[in-house]
Amino acid sequence: MNALVLLLIACPLLAHCQLSLPHPPYLPPNASFGAQPANSSDVSHPNPQWSALLGNLLYFYDAQRSGKLPADERVSWRNDSAVSDGQDVGLDLSGGYYDAGDYIKCTFPLASLAILTPCRAEIFILAYQSFTLMSACWGALTLGKGYDMANQTPYLDDMLRWGLDWMIKAHPSSHTLFVQVGDGDLDDAYWGGDQGIPGPRPSYQINDTSPGTDAAAQAAAAFAACSALYSNHTLSPPPASPNASLALSPASLQNATYASTLLAHAQQLWDFATNATGGQRTYQTSVPAAGEAYASSGYGDELTVAGFFLSLASLPANPSNSTNSPNDTAAARSYYASASTYFEQFELSGQLQPGQEQVFNWDSKTPGAVVLAAQIAKAFPDAVGESNSSRWTALAEGYFDTIVNSSGRGFLTGGGLLYYPGDSDEASLNPALNAAMLMVQYASAGLASSQSKAQTYLTFAQAQLDYALGNNPMEVPYVVGAHPNSPANPHSALATGASPADIANIDTVPAQERYILYGALVGGPDTRGRFWDLRGDWVQSEVALDYNAPLLTLASFSLVNASGDPYYTALQPGSNEKLRPKGWPCDAAYQQGCAHGLSTGAKIAMGVVLGIVGCVILGLGAYWLVLASRNSRHSGFPEKPITMH
Repeated sequence: MNALVLLLIACPLLAHCQLSLPHPPYLPPNASFGAQPANSSDVSHPNPQWSALLGNLLYFYDAQRSGKLPADERVSWRNDSAVSDGQDVGLDLSGGYYDAGDYIKCTFPLASLAILTPCRAEIFILAYQSFTLMSACWGALTLGKGYDMANQTPYLDDMLRWGLDWMIKAHPSSHTLFVQVGDGDLDDAYWGGDQGIPGPRPSYQINDTSPGTDAAAQAAAAFAACSALYSNHTLSPPPASPNASLALSPASLQNATYASTLLAHAQQLWDFATNATGGQRTYQTSVPAAGEAYASSGYGDELTVAGFFLSLASLPANPSNSTNSPNDTAAARSYYASASTYFEQFELSGQLQPGQEQVFNWDSKTPGAVVLAAQIAKAFPDAVGESNSSRWTALAEGYFDTIVNSSGRGFLTGGGLLYYPGDSDEASLNPALNAAMLMVQYASAGLASSQSKAQTYLTFAQAQLDYALGNNPMEVPYVVGAHPNSPANPHSALATGASPADIANIDTVPAQERYILYGALVGGPDTRGRFWDLRGDWVQSEVALDYNAPLLTLASFSLVNASGDPYYTALQPGSNEKLRPKGWPCDAAYQQGCAHGLSTGAKIAMGVVLGIVGCVILGLGAYWLVLASRNSRHSGFPEKPITMH
């Protein structure tokens, strides 16, 4: 009783009450810790290496904060920044996260970042944050026990609320959502610290007459997924599920008042996405400035995934209770049916077929939607009115089988990384880790049609995780600060300690980054497995909110599954130095490597072209000689030259 009284005194507004942060706070260990294998035989305690990795991944989000920082901010070198955002529209739009290595703040991609432009600083685009938060909450719904085991649940709570509270600000009324803050052209030219971010910073919105169906639906999905988490819903399969690999449980974050607040925003945004006076359209149609960097390809997948998460979030407190009346589950049934209808209406199954399969990322939610639909139908068949999840499991397994058999667009590189031409050309690790995360979600929920399939998916997912953590041709764990071999030059204006003038010498000034951006996953290597660790190579070295998102779930899974150490503990410190590639990369950031070297495909094409041209030249030459010979025999000209005297 005394504890409750103290809680109410300390936190009169329960909706804003969050878990107390540990004291002393968790701080990342030195990178040398990652080279020390844990005692794998001691399964009575959480693996300290996975616990540290999960803690570091969350610490990265602290480093990406925008706005006025709290008194308990763990990243000592960060400062208050962009505290005036929203003043142009009379609102407080400060807060949230910088999406990537510059100062972008996004609501639609809050998940995909500056993968399209090298220096789009200080823009805040809603979708980025909303996708990241949706992914993180989904992982914590199913495999949240890992956060509890690592004592990182308070930091998960802190990370989620920092983003969700900003999204609440960005949704000031039912049919208004701010999707971007900042001027892209102005920000492109800035490479400096967080206290000199240039202005003005205009705020861009979608509203009832100028809607953005995709952005509104994606924000609804994020609010609904996190509402389900704070409601303590679980996606654990029934006890009798034959192929469940783990007993799933959410992270210990229950807060009914906050869950209700999030659900209210999700419901309003769903109504906005489906019933706006201006109809349905992509958000860049209404806000062209946002589309310059993060254009959406459609909105059918956002409507689908939002409907499924709203179905989950709308379930009663005990969804499997036989005493629930039809009225108790009516909302959940309605949202589930709407999501299923949108899936068919937009023919999204085509995005899962071999040769046309889409990756799961901030712009494409279809692969995740079918896994989520199957999870809900398996866990709560009566509550959502879906007694047979086989339609969804068949689609999911067809998609996963295409991946593991390399029978579609994706293929395994020589080093073993799942690679999709186009999607993986920038930030190559992101599609692979998102696929691994989906496979873990699916297999651990007991959805696979056989135990062998479940094991196949888990084995494939583990291989992708191992690749990202050091089992690759470079022997580089691609998480900053995790190991002595980790990247030393992430593309981060915050951590670099550079001044704006240094952008002209981005790779060399300063010689060493001033701060270590612990827990940041970089974009990753090229298709040949090469990684240059160049600060200016945003294609390979950029960091981003959504890059970390699948790794959060995979690290938590590794704790719950009592996996062995992260792969990087087996790496010899410094072994990556002898493997560092020579020369320069050839990608969207650097063309120096393209001047004297072509890709294998380009070399083949060039060889074919030169061969054809050579044959044509030889053929024409031979034809000319024959023709000349004939003319010399049959013309009136003498066969021998005339001698002049």
